[in-house]
Amino acid sequence: MQDLEKRQLLDLARRALTRYLRDGETEPDRLPDWPDPTPRGVFVTLRNQARLRGCIGTFAPTSPLPQTVWTMAVAAAQDPRFVDRPVRFDELPSLRIEISVLSPLEKTSDPRSLVVGRHGIYIRGPRGHGCFLPQVATEFGWDAGEFLSRCCSEKAGLAPDAWQRPDTEVYLFTVDHMDERDVA
Repeated sequence: MQDLEKRQLLDLARRALTRYLRDGETEPDRLPDWPDPTPRGVFVTLRNQARLRGCIGTFAPTSPLPQTVWTMAVAAAQDPRFVDRPVRFDELPSLRIEISVLSPLEKTSDPRSLVVGRHGIYIRGPRGHGCFLPQVATEFGWDAGEFLSRCCSEKAGLAPDAWQRPDTEVYLFTVDHMDERDVA
């Protein structure tokens, strides 16, 4: 994705947050024309300083990319993990927005083939599912095994070794990552 497109998406997410936090509006006022109408999975991450304030996404979008970015930006501001201390309008100048546009999920029979920092993971077991974006492993210094185990236990509610069991599916994906601090 080109820098201009990344900037458009980041600006769109900031506009969505502003309208939602200031006015309670969840629907877009206007969306940019986008060259590719294909729906893409998206995660929007909000940070205040280095503190996570919200991260919500979808692997199964039904709308073009700009609409999905808008929807996920508003959803990230309502992340249920922070229901007791929701994102506030006065925080907006301090919020840093990151967007991860996802490739399609690819099921793998060899989870250890993932490349740390390049692949994200989606794990689905008999009693739960969860995911981590690629940047999570890098941020915490995890190797492939720890990345998989922590996704199972911390996100999917499974045993740490569930990724090695035949009744658990592991999917890999890549992202086109953009961060307000990096895109001019």
